[in-house]
Amino acid sequence: MENTAPQLFKITFDGIEIEVPPGTTIMQAARTLGPHYAPPAMCYYEPLKGTGGKCRACLVKVAAGSAKDPRPMPKLVPSCITTVQDGMVVENTTNESVLETRRGIVEFLLINHPLDCPVCDQAGECHLQDFAFEHGRVTTRYEEERRTFDRHDIGPYVQLHMNRCILCYRCVYTADQITDKRVHGVLNRGDHAEISTYIEKAIDNDFSGNVIDVCPVGALTDKTFRFKNRVWFSKPVDAHCDCEKCSGNVTLWYRGDEVIRVTARKNEWGEVKEFICNTCRFERKKTSDWTIEGPTKISRHSVIMANKYRADLKKPEFGLKVAAAQYKQIDDSRPYVTDGSTIRELSKENNVKANQRSLAENN
Repeated sequence: MENTAPQLFKITFDGIEIEVPPGTTIMQAARTLGPHYAPPAMCYYEPLKGTGGKCRACLVKVAAGSAKDPRPMPKLVPSCITTVQDGMVVENTTNESVLETRRGIVEFLLINHPLDCPVCDQAGECHLQDFAFEHGRVTTRYEEERRTFDRHDIGPYVQLHMNRCILCYRCVYTADQITDKRVHGVLNRGDHAEISTYIEKAIDNDFSGNVIDVCPVGALTDKTFRFKNRVWFSKPVDAHCDCEKCSGNVTLWYRGDEVIRVTARKNEWGEVKEFICNTCRFERKKTSDWTIEGPTKISRHSVIMANKYRADLKKPEFGLKVAAAQYKQIDDSRPYVTDGSTIRELSKENNVKANQRSLAENN
């Protein structure tokens, strides 16, 4: 009997050999290995067709193009839109040029993005925060003034903070693919480019709230949730209801006994698989409207897990990596003093020296 099994391509990603079907992108192949291996993504959104290739956060080094042509690609390539070839060798975190480029990408994304995390409703589930934490720099080389825009409502439930927008185009693709008629998009060009509605029209279709879920930063916010709570103080639970417009599968966010917001369910990559309607999102804010399934599974490294850690869970690997990278061996040959009187005398001497240094600096 003839073998009808599909041909698989073998690729090596950060030294790990995997097999994927033809037509798979490098990003999709990397995601089969897990979150610790996949490149970051700020514009790519797998459920939305055509996304990717705009933010350059997922650049990787192709050290060998294929088994037939093992020459390396001359430049870094975006993994979200580059398809794999049989025998391809990809370097992600193992290549220093990739990591250095990502530090530059973070710096570029933060050129106009304001550092208002303390007052932003997206704080705690912001992809740009995660990206900056993993690959960002402490300082910036940018000296010019940031561009600024006025906040304005683009619908009865959505407010636009254009200052925070990184022009990932996710909201545009969402409106294109799940609504009947898109009324917003990217206007103007260059440094003046912005997300806006056409001739001040309002986004008022039944699925307009999904642009909030797909936004990786706090540019599009839920007006019914604004400034109500911090995400790490809330408790997410999975719930569903019978809805004639959508699947009705949602995540309810509780503060005490109150449902403070409703969002679509997201996978481990922070992507919505089933978009929900505005009725479920904005109008059903009572527990009696839903059938509760149980607590939402949250990655332990997420800030949403704050004050919810369990002793039987494994410690997050990124924390151990940071501790190992910042660990410094101290060569201290001073004697270990345990005598109380000696410790008091040394403390007095140190205080005198500190006061002398302070007086010298003031003078």
